[in-house]
This record gives sequence, C-alpha cells and structure tokens, in this order.
Amino acid sequence: MVLSTMLPALSACSSDDATTQPSSGSSDAPITVEINQSRDQYGKQAIQIQFTNTTDNPLTVTGARLRSPLFDGDILWQRSGNGLELPPRQPKSVPAALPAASCGAPQTGSNQATLQFIAPGKEATEEVTDAADPFGVLARNSAELCIAAQAAAVATMALDPELKVAADGRTAVVRLIITPAPQSREIQSFTIESIDETTLLAQSPTDPWPTDVTVGSTKQELALTIRPARCDPHAVAEDKVGTLLPLRVKVGGSEGLVKVAASTDLRGRIHDFVTAACAHD
Repeated sequence: MVLSTMLPALSACSSDDATTQPSSGSSDAPITVEINQSRDQYGKQAIQIQFTNTTDNPLTVTGARLRSPLFDGDILWQRSGNGLELPPRQPKSVPAALPAASCGAPQTGSNQATLQFIAPGKEATEEVTDAADPFGVLARNSAELCIAAQAAAVATMALDPELKVAADGRTAVVRLIITPAPQSREIQSFTIESIDETTLLAQSPTDPWPTDVTVGSTKQELALTIRPARCDPHAVAEDKVGTLLPLRVKVGGSEGLVKVAASTDLRGRIHDFVTAACAHD
C-alpha cells in the first residue's frame, strides 16, 4: 500500500543532524500547521495542509503526517524531488487525501502533525501537538463520510448520466437512481429529508424536489427538475461543486449530508444546459 510506505520516510532523519522540536502550532514554532479545504477538494475526500515558515530563513518541507482521532489512518503528504520550499513568513498549502473516517469512536483529542523539513545546515523533525483547524474541516468531513457509509449500507445513490432538457430549454430533469443494498444489514432504511440546491442548480418553483423520501428495499428513481441557480458570466467557468448534489438524510439516530456527484458526462451536459438556459434570459 502506498501510504504505508511513506511512514518510515517521515520519521527517518540523520542521527547526527536531526532535531525534534515539539510545538503547539504557536508562532514560536519554526513551521505552523493549519487545516483547510478548497471548493475544488470539497466532495473529493481531500483537504489542504497549510505550512507557514515563522523563521527568518527559508525552510523546505519534505513530508508531513497528520493524525486525528476522527480518522482511522494518518493523513499523509510527501513531496517528491527536493521538497516544498517555504520563504520566511509566507504560507503555502498542499493537498492531502483523507483516509477512512473513524465512525463510532470517541471524537475527542487534538490533531497532531509530524513535519520533516530541511533548515539551513541540517535536517529536522517538528512535532506539532495541536494543528489548527479553525473551520472544523476534519470534523465536518468525518461526519459526512460516516453518514454516507451508513446510507450506502442501505442503498447506493447515483445520478443517471442522461439529462432530459425541456422543449423551451429553461429547465431539465436529472434522475437520482436509488438501488437497495443486499438485505443482510443492520439498518433497514433511511430518510432523504430534503435536497439542497447548489451554487449552479436550483429547483423549479412549479416542480419542487421531493422531501421525506424513505429509502429501503425498493429501487427508486427520483426525477429532479433543475434550473440555473445563477446566470452570471462565471457561473459555469468557475464551477467547482455545482453538480455535487447534497442530500439531507437521517440514518438511525444520525442526521447529515450525503453528497452525490455527477459523472463527467453528466457534469458536461449540465454545464451545457445552464449555458443555454441562461442565454434565454
């Protein structure tokens, strides 16, 4: 497994030159760590790890390992080649994939990071005991992954790749296909309480999206009439999450969002539809 092979590299430093510097992410640490997430990463089970060099000299990060009680495995980043150079006082962010969420485990404890970096004249390892997560990115992603796993144990949900556009071109219908999972499962059903609009798609006032749909042992198709949520010039060009459909679900005693992504083909068809529909206005 690729991730497991990275771990030795993150902890291995020269016994002669390596130094370990514990910190809590405060400004006296050589490198501070902050967790964030861009729109492009939302829904892709990935986050950003931001490094800030607090010293007056350039530093080069060559690897990072982030541990959180919210996830079963480590969140890893390792740069190939010479590493990521950090100029003094300048933050830089790198993407990192999320492992499986730790569902049902105690959700307490701090986010700890181990950084391997090169300082002038030496290699060093820094232990950050409380990596900052000011927007609750890890908690949100963990909760969404857990409720999505619970829902997937009952049924799989996917958007049909075809799009049926109305004759006037102002609305279209996309179908949500719900397929029951095998019967041997602990939770027998869940409820789609509502479907959220996106930055790109809105429901039709005359044909609103369904609410309080019970999902269980019967295959279903939900026909969702869509219209453009916005028609400014950048609506399609800058779209990141507009074709990621958020379902508000209740599974057992848990409530949360399950995001259903459009396929590449459907995403293209939706973009073409929005462009054409906006041209009518």
